[in-house]
Amino acid sequence: MKEYNIAIAGVTGAVGNVFLSILEERKLPVKNLVPLASSRSAGKRIRFMGEELEVKELKKDSFKNIDIALFSAGASRSTEFAPYAVESGAIVVDNSSAFRMDENVPLVVPEVNPDDVKLHKGIIANPNCSTIIMVVALKPIYDLSKIKRVVVSTYQAVSGAGAKGIIELQQQIEKIINKRDSEIVNEIFPQRIAYNVIPHIDVFMDNGYTKEEMKMTNETRKIMGDGNIMISATTVRVPVLTSHSESINIETERKLTVAECMEVFKNAPGITLKDDFKNKIYPTTLDSSGRDNVFVGRIREDISCSNGICMWVVGDQLRKGAALNTIQIAELLGTYNLV
Repeated sequence: MKEYNIAIAGVTGAVGNVFLSILEERKLPVKNLVPLASSRSAGKRIRFMGEELEVKELKKDSFKNIDIALFSAGASRSTEFAPYAVESGAIVVDNSSAFRMDENVPLVVPEVNPDDVKLHKGIIANPNCSTIIMVVALKPIYDLSKIKRVVVSTYQAVSGAGAKGIIELQQQIEKIINKRDSEIVNEIFPQRIAYNVIPHIDVFMDNGYTKEEMKMTNETRKIMGDGNIMISATTVRVPVLTSHSESINIETERKLTVAECMEVFKNAPGITLKDDFKNKIYPTTLDSSGRDNVFVGRIREDISCSNGICMWVVGDQLRKGAALNTIQIAELLGTYNLV
């Protein structure tokens, strides 16, 4: 079996750490791993497959003899360094927003549009975490009947804002418990996140939606290959550590029954069906945290719409929403002999 030289840009970040653990778990054969990060993290040591490796500074010449470069170092660093990786002969799988809507860069979720990796010109983009979780659940429905409209509300964990988001929540909770509310400072989130729900992720656009909400709209259309799907998203931050939840309302061209949807989800790749409302069985963030699959439940016909289906979807945004999807794309490159 062919082995690959892999570079990870942003290896010391939250997603970079998950890259390491998933690469150890998965089937992608790694010959050599090159851990890369900013100058601040250069010199640190990471462990991979029982070995201790030194983190190198991410530079223009970091990608010599690299086959696949996994990027999770932020959009600005991807924009700056990904072209150098491509020039060096590597294929870049980028987890940032830098290239997602570039018409020359495929945006891929392997359970949805795997063949799009064949269209790459050196760079493949990994979608937004909330988008990935949603489209994995939309694809089986779309295969039953074309989707006309989607209304989605997300409930996104603080770790979606990185390790600092987790720290901010934990510190705020501690201050509240110890009656030191006046010391609370909001640095990562626009308002206090402890014991609160914030309907605001990323910056607001001129149309009143946030950038995060528009990502879900535009990326979903690109991944599904259908620019006619009408999508409206409301993205919300909740005081949960890991895993994003989504309430999704779908209008299809033909009427679907709950039984049809349940049956197709039972056999859908990357999905775990957990749905038995009579016994109070449905997915929560505790089910999906640390797990690879997207969990689906609370499937029901929309009583306000003749061709509507409602469902509740949960996924670990650091795994399927980021690192796992990126590595699955790299695995597709090997499967299709593209590297």
